[in-house]
Amino acid sequence: MALQHLSAHARSASRPRSGTPRSGVVHVNVRHADHYTVVGNHLAQHRALSLVAIGLALHIQSLPAGAKVGIKALADRFPEGEVRIAAALRELEAHGYLERSRVRTPEGRVLTRTVSYNRPRGAPLPQPPQPLPLPQPPPATPVPETVLEPVPVSVPVVVSPPVLAPVPEVEAECGVAPVRAEAVDLLARLRADDPRLLLAERDVRRLAPGVSGWLDRGADPEAVRQVLSASLPADLRHPAALIAHRLKAGIPPRMPAPAAPDAHARRPDPLQTCDGCERAFRAPAPGRCRDCPPDPAPPAVA
Repeated sequence: MALQHLSAHARSASRPRSGTPRSGVVHVNVRHADHYTVVGNHLAQHRALSLVAIGLALHIQSLPAGAKVGIKALADRFPEGEVRIAAALRELEAHGYLERSRVRTPEGRVLTRTVSYNRPRGAPLPQPPQPLPLPQPPPATPVPETVLEPVPVSVPVVVSPPVLAPVPEVEAECGVAPVRAEAVDLLARLRADDPRLLLAERDVRRLAPGVSGWLDRGADPEAVRQVLSASLPADLRHPAALIAHRLKAGIPPRMPAPAAPDAHARRPDPLQTCDGCERAFRAPAPGRCRDCPPDPAPPAVA
């Protein structure tokens, strides 16, 4: 009779535990007692934010107060470059999770103050549960009444005139009313020079009159493009505001009108051929040049 191996390991169960999903993620949660950060699902499962923006918001919320969260500091901490980090910070600002402002210290230095919100600004606060209404007795059966239908009366429709939007500062400065299609195309192609110059469609419509003002004053489109896309700051956060400032501050003067011809200017004498040396010279009538002796006088007739 064979001996029993009392030290043999029990065979693992082949069936999953009750309640385990057939596919997808399975959570193994351990309760944290310290070194943890509470993050709402409105951020972790945000539909509009990119994965870089969600991870960056989680990192910023886990930092202590006073930590450096500038673009260069975050680029030194993570493998993503400054362009992707700057785009993620703009996403968090647009959705209310971040607020950045410039402040001046008593020493005169200008610093960037960053405020992080664990709940986005403007989000509605959770309301306490309302008590369930008490059951009401069923209403009595109403007695049918004769209802007279109103006679339709034609009412004149008053159409108010459309309200024109105020003219932007760039358009007022350049004095341009129509928008040229070439100006819209120039603004839309700026992102080919630098990805940070990716403008929204509403910004292109707002800035197009300013570019049209430059073109109407004789500026070459290639020169306008170089002025708008050259020497960009490293921490560019608002490309539309920068382009609007350059369009307003650097608008060229109008081309001067060509000078009118002087009506009193004397035309030069026509070219003549000298009768003595056959050289060309200018004179009002044919004859000899000043280097040749004059024609001999004809002999007197007796």
